[in-house]
Amino acid sequence: MHWVALVFSGVLEAVWATALGKSHGFSRLTPSVVFVVAAAASFAGLAYAMRGLPVGTAYAVWVGIGAALTAGYAMTSGAEPASAVRVLLLLGIVACVIGLKVAH
Repeated sequence: MHWVALVFSGVLEAVWATALGKSHGFSRLTPSVVFVVAAAASFAGLAYAMRGLPVGTAYAVWVGIGAALTAGYAMTSGAEPASAVRVLLLLGIVACVIGLKVAH
């Protein structure tokens, strides 16, 4: 159950990071509210996951999932340029996250 909470929290990290960018310095209400709710839920899930997982592993997985999804979303939405190299590097992050789960 700790791993499920951790993965879900990593997804929420991508949500709050994207919402933060769309809030334009908290000047837009809806993305600002999404940021606050998603960040609170993401941190709460991370805290729960750390009850049963090592801190270093949990944090690395949380950040890896969030970073890969945030960058992937930015590339697919056209907010950032996409390239084969960038996709391969993001897949490397995903592979490392899977490796941390397998090695656990």
